[in-house]
Amino acid sequence: MASYLRLRQICLVAADLAGEAARIRKHLGLEECYRDANVGKYGLENVLFPVGTSFIEIVSPTRPGTAAGRFLERHGGRYGYMVILDCDDPERRQAHAASLGVRTANLIEYGDYLGVQLHPKDTGAAMIEFNRTVGGKDPMGPYAPAGPDWQRAIRGGVMRAVEIECPDPATLASHWGKILERPVKSETIALDAGEIRFLPGAESVFAGVVLEAATSSTIEISGVRFRLVDA
Repeated sequence: MASYLRLRQICLVAADLAGEAARIRKHLGLEECYRDANVGKYGLENVLFPVGTSFIEIVSPTRPGTAAGRFLERHGGRYGYMVILDCDDPERRQAHAASLGVRTANLIEYGDYLGVQLHPKDTGAAMIEFNRTVGGKDPMGPYAPAGPDWQRAIRGGVMRAVEIECPDPATLASHWGKILERPVKSETIALDAGEIRFLPGAESVFAGVVLEAATSSTIEISGVRFRLVDA
């Protein structure tokens, strides 16, 4: 099986899950596909929306002291939390990251799913997750975080890119390129689906998402800039 690495999901944090989910429905025209009870053990609730075969997830703390809650407090409700990549070999990628001194923050294993979350203090700007669902090579096939029938909720669109802002885009792009084992061209890392772009900014943060849509506009959801661009 050929190796693959795809931009599959982004995770945002919000104090008001219902309110931000309503904004996604209204402004992006997307439909909810799943709420994962497994996140309850982390003191969270969530909701996922398909964008083609990629996903926007919003998580919200349900109790004090969660990592997502601390992120929310630290950034005042701004910026994205996690860039999630699906692949065929998360174990190997975890070992490679460790060889670079990048720690694993969390390991998620249930059923046919494995997720490796890297420590944001070592990655810079955002947490990176590598995950695999058995049978998930086909983008329209199983993807455990999105539930058993996520395909029914597809309403079109494509997640083209995430945008990372930082004081030194070339250096951070190089660091992520080493973690992801992908070349960097013009401060951009191309994946097998989607890409990661590094832009100048005052601090290292996950600041934006680029979605392919029927109309061009820019809106903010859960503290992240969504740029809607023509196909």
